[in-house]
Amino acid sequence: MVTIKDEQLRIAAQEGMDAFVKCIADAIKESVGGELNMEAFQKLNGDQITLWGYTILHEELMDGGFIQLIHNGYGPFFFDNPFAKAMRLWGLKDFSKLIYKAKELYDEHKEELTRDCTDEEFMALFEQYPAFDNLDDAFIEDEENITARIACYVDDHLNDFVEIQ
Repeated sequence: MVTIKDEQLRIAAQEGMDAFVKCIADAIKESVGGELNMEAFQKLNGDQITLWGYTILHEELMDGGFIQLIHNGYGPFFFDNPFAKAMRLWGLKDFSKLIYKAKELYDEHKEELTRDCTDEEFMALFEQYPAFDNLDDAFIEDEENITARIACYVDDHLNDFVEIQ
C-alpha cells in the first residue's frame, strides 16, 4: 500500500493542484522504487498507474510534446494501454479524445518516431510531423484545467491512491 503523511498532503494541497498531484504521484513512485516497469505495475492499482502516467505525460508534453513523448519510448504505455479510456472514466472526455487523436498519429508514424537518431534528426521530426503541433498546443492550452480536474478526481477518490497516516 502507498502511504503518505497527512501533514505532507495538506501542505501540498495548500500549494495548489500541481503540488497535490505531484505529492501523491511521488508517493506512488517511491513505494515501488521509482521505475515504471512490470514489477511496479504488479504492486499498484490501475488508478495509481494512471496518475503516475499522467505526471510522465505532463512532463513530456510540456517539455517537447507528443513527438518527444513517443521518441522517449512512452508510446506503448499511453497508446497501447487504456490510458485514454481511464481519462474518460475520470471525467476528462476532451482530454481522452486528444489522446486518441495522438494515438492515430502514433500508430501511423511510430516506426519513424521511435527509431534511433541524432539530435539533429530528432529535431527534424518536429518539422516532418506538424500534425502533432495542434495536439501539443491543445494540451498546453488546457493543461491547467486538465490537471485541476485530475486533482479533483484524486481528491474525491483519495483512498484509491494512498493511505493517509
